[in-house]
Amino acid sequence: MERPGWLEAVAQDARFDWARRSWDVAAVVPGNWFDAVLADRVVELWPVYFRHTEGRWAGKPFILAKWQEIIVRLLVGWKTAEGFRHFRRMLLWVARKNGKSEFMAALALLFWICDGEQGGQAYCFARNEKQAKVVFDKAKTMVRKSADLVAAVTLKKREMWHAELGAKFELLSGTAEGKHGLSASVIVGDEAHEILTDAMYVTLHQSTPARDQPIELIGSTAGHKNRGWGWALWEECRAILDGRLNQPDTLVVIFSVAEGADWTDEAIWPLANPNLGISPKIEYLRAECAKAKENPRLENDFRRYHLNQWTEQNVRWIPLAKWDACSVGGDSWKRFHNRLKGRACFGGLDLSSTRDVTALVWLFPPIEDDPQWIIVPRFFVPKDTIEERSRADRVGYDDWLRIGALEATEGNVVDQDAIFNAILEDGKLFKVEKLGYDPWNATQLALRLQDENVPVVAMRQGVHTLGEPSKEFERLIYSGQIDHGGHPVLRWMVGNVAIRMDSNGNFKPDKQKSSEKIDGVIGCIEALGLAIATDNEKSVYEKRGIRRV
Repeated sequence: MERPGWLEAVAQDARFDWARRSWDVAAVVPGNWFDAVLADRVVELWPVYFRHTEGRWAGKPFILAKWQEIIVRLLVGWKTAEGFRHFRRMLLWVARKNGKSEFMAALALLFWICDGEQGGQAYCFARNEKQAKVVFDKAKTMVRKSADLVAAVTLKKREMWHAELGAKFELLSGTAEGKHGLSASVIVGDEAHEILTDAMYVTLHQSTPARDQPIELIGSTAGHKNRGWGWALWEECRAILDGRLNQPDTLVVIFSVAEGADWTDEAIWPLANPNLGISPKIEYLRAECAKAKENPRLENDFRRYHLNQWTEQNVRWIPLAKWDACSVGGDSWKRFHNRLKGRACFGGLDLSSTRDVTALVWLFPPIEDDPQWIIVPRFFVPKDTIEERSRADRVGYDDWLRIGALEATEGNVVDQDAIFNAILEDGKLFKVEKLGYDPWNATQLALRLQDENVPVVAMRQGVHTLGEPSKEFERLIYSGQIDHGGHPVLRWMVGNVAIRMDSNGNFKPDKQKSSEKIDGVIGCIEALGLAIATDNEKSVYEKRGIRRV
């Protein structure tokens, strides 16, 4: 069957390779035919029934963009020999802010209502209920804004009900538990890249066999490689488009910039952003790109969110040029101890397990006459391992020892007595507010310190504990509000750091993925976390004083 004019119109546009392939695959299935009249009619009536839900477009007719129109035509037009829908699943991958969730909500309503399925069941799911609620609430808003739809549909908090059809559209929680026994006719899944397992999808998919033409609508932006169901689904999509996997009833739609392409090149941004110019605006992408050029962490965010490229979870963090700018003197770290006598500080202790570097970091909050956060680190390494570590790590432990940037303890394993004495020694010099430590291997030392009235605080090493101070540490560096005095060991560690991000954009340093030791950076973040928590604990009256009215 020849391709229609609306498809030939984009024959030279690489963004629509998926559309041409899907047409050709559907066309060779025995008995298949294309209902052009129905496809034209649905596209014509789309803005009559569906309206936009938010922003400057709220309430205005939903006029399909070219890419959306092609998807709609393919989904509703292709029929099997029995007259049922050919495409039973659509997998849509597109960059953020291109109207994915809005489009998915309208598609779900189309198939839930316009199919005329008696007793139809539509279900909306995502990683959790909050995420699923995005598409579900958009669908409810579209119903409210349509005189025809709102007259036929009853709206509830977690459900919509079409009385004439006896059909329901329900918002689901994020777990598969308790979902057996359903009979889905429409399945809508959003942000697949955040979904860790396929349990919910499998449960819903296995509930569809009783339906003549069920439809599954799954949409997402790219996420982290090798993580969860989303990555597996992406790999499946690539295999379908490449012809390695034969699934003719699955419509795969991918808008993405190829891996390895120059992500700063504006000319390729439309490959992942078919709505570019409407949403997102080119000015917005330019601003985000400029930020990403300055920050390696934001580079991956830009590529993932706005170019729809899958990236590694572990990324480079702090450019040394940014770090080096945070020092008023090349060796001022040598004078910090004497300069800061009597000042309040927070500490972070990263105690090595046996033979590695132990970091003790003191962080001094700004005061009126000294507006910078000042870092005073001390590093300890077993004396008998220095030569070995210098060879293995290819760094100058012996040179650092000679200039006082590193302290040697007796023996070939970490000397906790030496660390204990160093903390007490500094406690007499500074006003230690709190000292954070990892309870995994420093509990005994912490108990000894507690007996000496040192205010120790256990700090787990997960994103929940270190996520917020990691972001604040980054902010302070980029804004030039830190003074580390040029300490050479800490600089080396900063250059080693890789961070691990979760699906929500939270991150923390990752020891396993970093190129070398990062203990001093962990100590900085622990100390900063304690400072933030202490500041948050202060009452509003302590921060601004009592106001009289």
